[in-house]
Amino acid sequence: MNLDDLGKILTLERFRDPPPVVAVIPLAGVIGRLGPVRRGLSLAGLASMIERAFKLRRLAAVALAVNSPGGSPVQSALLAKRIRDLADEKDVPVYAFAEDVAASGGYWLALAADEIYADANSVIGSIGVVSGGFGFTQAIKRLGIERRLHTAGDRKAMLDPFRPEKASDVRHLEGLQRDIHDSFKAQVLERRGARLKANHKELFSGAFWTGARALEMGLIDGLGDMRGVLRGKFGERVRLKRVSPVEPLWRRFGLPGADAPRPAPGDWAATAIAAVEERLLWNRFGL
Repeated sequence: MNLDDLGKILTLERFRDPPPVVAVIPLAGVIGRLGPVRRGLSLAGLASMIERAFKLRRLAAVALAVNSPGGSPVQSALLAKRIRDLADEKDVPVYAFAEDVAASGGYWLALAADEIYADANSVIGSIGVVSGGFGFTQAIKRLGIERRLHTAGDRKAMLDPFRPEKASDVRHLEGLQRDIHDSFKAQVLERRGARLKANHKELFSGAFWTGARALEMGLIDGLGDMRGVLRGKFGERVRLKRVSPVEPLWRRFGLPGADAPRPAPGDWAATAIAAVEERLLWNRFGL
């Protein structure tokens, strides 16, 4: 048998037995809207990409590449639910791989997977709810500014940053946080179940841990990188196919377009504040 014949045989064998495909969905960044014009991770922005991932030919599994410090609990829940719905509908396993951080809403996204993996030094957890803001009552007083605010509804202006904080408003906010925290805890218990190895008080304290410690606590299933883990599951020939959002041509080249969001006067300030808040989210985990 000459080399040409051998090459034809190998090509035919590959055609008869094509390699399995794993769709890779990148979930990197803060979850939710970031100011008037900046985009974070959201169902509206990622739905078509997620659906395309589950439609690939020879699909053996879907992998989530998670690198997020969290953000909107609503968008976290919506994204995780869409991934789970498609996984159940298509009967396809889902694996999550935490990169630098999968914390708060980022961990909520990882919970959509059947198994979660991380690096030993990844930041995992932060199963809690936080709200932040500023109070400017003394600042406007020193500047001689009078706050004028008119409402219909005696609690419509609760937690207004230019008015003194009221204990009743704080209690109301704490109630909202408890409700969201309960939803988060229920999701962790449903998805991780008997795999959890730490007591609930510690797990749901809002603390975060390294990947190595998270493995001991049962928050993840193993340590390893995506390529290595998936090769171990599906063989050396497995193909990892990254699925990305489809962007308009104008956005790919950084050009203005008809559907591009146009900032209103004064939006630059809101965008700057959003950028600071985004930076603080990452800084909270030392990143």
